[in-house]
Formats: sequence, structure tokens, C-alpha cells
Amino acid sequence: MGVDVAAELRRLEKERSTGVLCVGDGAFHLANGAITAADCLRTTNLDLLVVAAGVATTEELRRAAAGDPHGVLTRTRLETLALLSVFDAAYFLLATPVVPEFRPAPPHWLAPVCHIPPRILLHECARRGDPEAEPWPADLVDRAPVVPVRRVRRRRVALTGGQTEVLAAADGRRSVAGIARDLGRTSYGALVAVRELTAAGLIEPPDLAPVPAGWSEPISHAATAVAVTGPRQFLPRRVRQPVSAPATAPAPDSWEPVDRDLLIRLRAALEELA
Repeated sequence: MGVDVAAELRRLEKERSTGVLCVGDGAFHLANGAITAADCLRTTNLDLLVVAAGVATTEELRRAAAGDPHGVLTRTRLETLALLSVFDAAYFLLATPVVPEFRPAPPHWLAPVCHIPPRILLHECARRGDPEAEPWPADLVDRAPVVPVRRVRRRRVALTGGQTEVLAAADGRRSVAGIARDLGRTSYGALVAVRELTAAGLIEPPDLAPVPAGWSEPISHAATAVAVTGPRQFLPRRVRQPVSAPATAPAPDSWEPVDRDLLIRLRAALEELA
């Protein structure tokens, strides 16, 4: 955990400061020393969590950020999602080896419903465990693709719903952060699932997983909260071509080429569910 960041949060709490503490690729928003919001490029943006949960629309969130949050602040699940977003970003930001910089600023629009004392934030992040835990340390959350194993050595593995979603989304192209964004989940939750799936032998450790030459994660529309930057990434899908006579069987070449890697992953998943 970054001692400098934690110490600075405590100092700002003591001084009851209001503003933004910039830390590496993210920031903490404070009001009277309490943390009201946090963002990090490696975690799922709060806007996406809120929209995915059906709590508010993108347009309502834009109005809230522009200074009219009253129609959103009364939503019952907003506070819970805001807390999750802060804890998610903090888990990664507190481990960032940088010197934080504070600048005074008006309170974040979430201040009326989200105010976390630094000691509570630090306690929760400590409870979540060491960010450097192997084989998936936190600094790999957006730097390595999640690759499913080709052969499952165990005949039966019990998976939770969250683990199943993450495993199905693991395609050897998206990182932990990318999977979290596409599923509308926190990066920490996806990281925990990937660590557990790796321990179960269903995900390749990052030091053993083959990384394609020139790998870069596909751009997701959820990568920013402002604009759509690219199509959402899904698993490859076979598309049936139209046939002239419905009563006849489709010609062998009326299907797209079979994705062998996808078939291997589907077979492995079905064997685990059997």
C-alpha cells in the first residue's frame, strides 16, 4: 500500500480539505476531509456501474455531473454503487508508487450521499488483501490478457455465478479490467475471480499465458464515461447464411469457419458443468 497516499489522505482529513487528490492514473475527490468519489483508469467507471444496474441513464448522469444531480441522488442503490466504485479505485490507487498531488476544488456531486473517512477506506483496502498477490498482482489488471486453459485437468470444479461469467468472457484478448468493464463489474471483483479461476486450473497464469505479438486490449465502449470509442467485444459468433430453399439442409459452406479455440473453451466449460 502506498504510504504516501495514505498519509496524505489522513492529512487532508485532519485539515478538512475539499478538492481532488491526483494519484497516478486516478484521483480521490474529497469534501471536508471525507472521500466522496474516486476514479481510476484501471477500474470500471461509476457511470457504467450505475447504467448497467439500471439505476440511472447516461443522460441523467451527464446532467448530474453538469450540476443537476437531484433526480439521481434519491435513487436507493446509488450510494451502494458509489461506495463500491470508491473502494474499487482505491485498491489500485493506494498501491501506486507515485507522489500524490492535491488541488482545491468544489465538492463532487456525490458528496451528499457518499462520504467515507480515510480510516474506513484504508481498513477496507487492507481487508481485501495484498495488491501484489501472485500470480495476478494488481499492476497486471490492464496489462495482460486473461487466457483460458486449453485442457482442463480436473474433472469437476464448482464455480460461482461471477466466476462463470468471467471465465466465459476470458478470450485471450481482454485484460481483467476489460472483462470487468464489459460485464459491468468492478475490476477488483473480476481480479478476485481470475485469481480463483487460475488457482482452479481454468485460467493460465499470466507468466505462462501466450501473449499474441503486438497485443493490445480491444477498445471497449465502456473505456470512458463520455463517448463511445469502439464496439463492445463479444465472443465470436457463428452466423448462418440465408438459403434459397428453407426445406433443404444448408450447404456445408453456408457457415462461417469454425473458431477452434472457442470450441475448445466451450467443451471445457460444458465438461465442468456436467
